[in-house]
Amino acid sequence: MSYVDGFVAAVPVQNKADYLEHAEISAELFKEYGALNVVETWGDDVPDGEITSFPMAVKAEANEAVVFSWVIWPSKEIRDAGWQSMMEDPRMQPEDNPMPFDGKRLIYGGFNLLLEK
Repeated sequence: MSYVDGFVAAVPVQNKADYLEHAEISAELFKEYGALNVVETWGDDVPDGEITSFPMAVKAEANEAVVFSWVIWPSKEIRDAGWQSMMEDPRMQPEDNPMPFDGKRLIYGGFNLLLEK
């Protein structure tokens, strides 16, 4: 069964082009190491909440957009092997592919697919 990695981050609006470049490189690597699909979205209608929300979760500031992304893998085993290979790949090293956002506020996790229509 498919496996999904999900990500939410706050990206400075002025870094949108840099983020897209970073995402393009990362997506190529995800696919090279077995991912089926990579989706990157840039927040457009992401309201602040009173108790919780995407912006609150990543401590988004006024000059930042919320980015919501996911990667679909054929299985958790392929995902685990893919991540291992990616972390060892020189193209993922910060000096070659720096994150254009505060990685300490990145939320991520792996999920078993429950429903897909």
